[in-house]
Amino acid sequence: MAVEPPRDARGLAEYLVRRLVDEPDAVAVVEEQRDGERLLRVTVAPDDRGKVIGRQGRIVRALRTVVRAGGVRGDERITLELDGD
Repeated sequence: MAVEPPRDARGLAEYLVRRLVDEPDAVAVVEEQRDGERLLRVTVAPDDRGKVIGRQGRIVRALRTVVRAGGVRGDERITLELDGD
């Protein structure tokens, strides 16, 4: 059974973060509008924050790049923030 890929930036962010953490049920992605851009605020369990951030912030930086690239297709600016950033 194949998994259908997410079709929007919020779904993509949630999909990717859930695969990185030990507690995928604790992942929440809230979408907000701020200064003409979409802000995706990601919340994870406290013990999983380090896994999402990665060494020297490499993983969260890569997540931001992928999500931002998804917004280019829809001609909108999308920003991803890890709650507590």
